[in-house]
Amino acid sequence: MSDDENHPSVEPSRKRSASALHSGPRKKATSSNPLVLHGRHFGRTVFALCNYPALLTAGILRLEELQDSPIENYPADVRREHRVFLELVDSYPGLLDRLTNGEDEDIIHVGELMGKGASGARGDDTKTLKSAVLEWLVPRGQALIPPLSRNIKSDRGFNHEVTGALLCPAGLDWSNVETKQNLKSGETAVRGDQWPMFLYAGYVYDPEDPWTGLLRSEILIFGFKHVFTSPSSVDREPKATRSGNAYLHGMKSVTKVSLAYIATQVRFSLSSSSVFSRTDTVTDSENFYHSILDLLEDPDESQEVVDLMTWWTRRIFPNSSSSQRCISKNSALSKIREKRAILQERSATGTT
Repeated sequence: MSDDENHPSVEPSRKRSASALHSGPRKKATSSNPLVLHGRHFGRTVFALCNYPALLTAGILRLEELQDSPIENYPADVRREHRVFLELVDSYPGLLDRLTNGEDEDIIHVGELMGKGASGARGDDTKTLKSAVLEWLVPRGQALIPPLSRNIKSDRGFNHEVTGALLCPAGLDWSNVETKQNLKSGETAVRGDQWPMFLYAGYVYDPEDPWTGLLRSEILIFGFKHVFTSPSSVDREPKATRSGNAYLHGMKSVTKVSLAYIATQVRFSLSSSSVFSRTDTVTDSENFYHSILDLLEDPDESQEVVDLMTWWTRRIFPNSSSSQRCISKNSALSKIREKRAILQERSATGTT
């Protein structure tokens, strides 16, 4: 996505800005180094839409505050921001020491480089998905009628029968003439937290059980493979190729953020909007992204989320984690696990 890029909204003093988990204004960084490369992967898998200089500045300040007040005393949005900050500094060796011992200008510079990587990755993914998504709208061998341009998006969104059906909010009936016209004209405004049909497996929504099929659609799988395991892997067995982003960064499981990121990218590629902007009230992409994350990080939905993430990892990285593979019946490993379970049960009940 070509969105508002990361530029510090603070002077070179450690003055806290507004929430860092929102895109900052546009600024180009000039040099490319490991921090830029790290920012590319971090933005795709840990948090996509944030102002990195503000995130780092606020995080360093908060570390000092937390000596007197626990993080549990802060609002939910601040707790999320601090979690992202900790994941960022923990994922890059020596970064925390560099930030805490360096000057304020160094924090800003590091943030700009990270932001350059994250925004660059979004832009690259947006550009390639814009044309790739057209191959996934109808079954292979069938023609898309009317055809859509690979480079011009004005005929997408609610202006086209196929993309309109995919973007139609769950719970609305795209086949209803009035509904369709209201969506096309904009009379019915669609907020980011009104999730589209393409998020559901088979593009079927069950209002009695809205978790059924959620975030398990074929077009999401195609989008994820395209970005993380290489475009050529979309039509093949799931495997992280040596040139894929997942392989290059040692990614062996699907993260909640990477899933929300792909959902946001696919949604934008289906829309008629040509430029991503957090102030765009038509696509409302930032609200959409945050609403998906809110669900995936909700403790009350943990069981459904665990099942969902296991489902995704098995499809994208089927050989990456033995803990997520079914153990063969009557194998030595299964016997060891059974014996251990029996011993633990006896220990718990105090029997021998």
